[in-house]
Amino acid sequence: MKTQIKRFSIMKRIIASFTLFALVVTGCDVDKTINDNPNEITLADVDPKLFLNGAQLANAIVQVSHINRICGMYSGQLIGFTSLYSNIYGYALSTVETNGEWNSAYIGVVTNARHIQEAAADDKLLVGISKVVEANAIGTLALLTGDVPYSEIGGTVDDPKFDGQKEVLAALSTLLDGAISDLSAATSRKESFDIYFNGDKDKWIAAAYTLKARYALAQKDYDGALAAAGNGISSSAGDMMYTPRGDAAISQGDKNLFYTILEGSRTGDLGNDGSFLLEILDPSNAKYRGNTKTNETARHGYYTIDESTGSGNKGVIEQYEPQPIATYSENQLIKAEASARSGFASGLSALNTYRAWLASGGRLNANFDDDANYKYDAYVEADFASGGMENADGVSKENALLREIIEERYVSGFGSFMPFNDHRRLRGAGETDLIPPFPLNTAAATQHVERIQWAEVELLSNENAPTDPGLYAKTAVNK
Repeated sequence: MKTQIKRFSIMKRIIASFTLFALVVTGCDVDKTINDNPNEITLADVDPKLFLNGAQLANAIVQVSHINRICGMYSGQLIGFTSLYSNIYGYALSTVETNGEWNSAYIGVVTNARHIQEAAADDKLLVGISKVVEANAIGTLALLTGDVPYSEIGGTVDDPKFDGQKEVLAALSTLLDGAISDLSAATSRKESFDIYFNGDKDKWIAAAYTLKARYALAQKDYDGALAAAGNGISSSAGDMMYTPRGDAAISQGDKNLFYTILEGSRTGDLGNDGSFLLEILDPSNAKYRGNTKTNETARHGYYTIDESTGSGNKGVIEQYEPQPIATYSENQLIKAEASARSGFASGLSALNTYRAWLASGGRLNANFDDDANYKYDAYVEADFASGGMENADGVSKENALLREIIEERYVSGFGSFMPFNDHRRLRGAGETDLIPPFPLNTAAATQHVERIQWAEVELLSNENAPTDPGLYAKTAVNK
């Protein structure tokens, strides 16, 4: 018999905590007829927009925190050197490691998002935003773990069933359609509780389309992915990021979440010195991916992590460096891959558009934006012909182009789930010749990780939770 921990009674207590937290940090005015006793404050007394901040902060935990770093280790981008991360790097992953992201998604995101949708049903901007955040959080869990509870959550069912991965992604795509409709009918307004886009409805619409493209790509629906990406994030100004807002003069406040662990108890535990990612970006390494048209020196420096310190890092984990959730990089490279699968010329054009952005200093911060250290000249068809600079092994030009796009997705996707998702998708499609050949994490390993386990808190509390099949069971979209 599993221990009975009823999730949605917990959710109600958590949402009350968010209510009191919002009142404390904002100093907002509530109905003047309410007595000073905080125990008499109800959800109806609190402006629904105050729940938006809680949902978005919880979503940041889902997208760019502990599980993100684990997936980085399982896709050759990070290395666990000591302690907990060393064990995980060696594939000793416990179900407890997913608890934080699971609770953040279901309690922190869904509870707040659903409250907004009910309490502010006529506010199309808030409702649309809340739907996008919900789709982002649950979609990430579904892509990483497979089947997840969804259709029965948020109601009276104490032990919601686990819905099929494909069914959940379809439901989330429908939810995103609803969000796009809501946002299209809304008016943008300055909204300080929207820490991603400050109430800009057009940026939210584009982000919704990029998420639709992500979910279609994961299911190998390349036509659907291309169609959605055509309306997705079209410039880096529209990137959906977790942007730390702490004060540089004091130690408190939001910080880059990778920086936080290295500056704290995990100093020395996790970094990327010796990783496959840095090897292919290092001009002095035999595996270097550069050529006469490509100089990766700046990106190598920007991505390099000094695991011995948080404050010593000036690149991708600098304390106020934004962390990617849904970006122009992802959207444009979805367009490049999906286009290349239906036509060489269109795929090459989309890739060159992205390279032009890189050539302007894209994906670098001011510490590494030195144009002497990067170059991304446009490729031409001959570069992918047999014997060309991007086709030394004589594959078809179409496969040579796809291989280059996938490798660019691998590099540009650092800090996101894109490399981990691609690696599993392409293996599932039998396209192993397109996958960057990063090594397994241990000499004894014979299998690549196919999924992240379900959270122990769910396995113990939900009578309808299946037995977790482990790290090496393929999820439905990758079979």
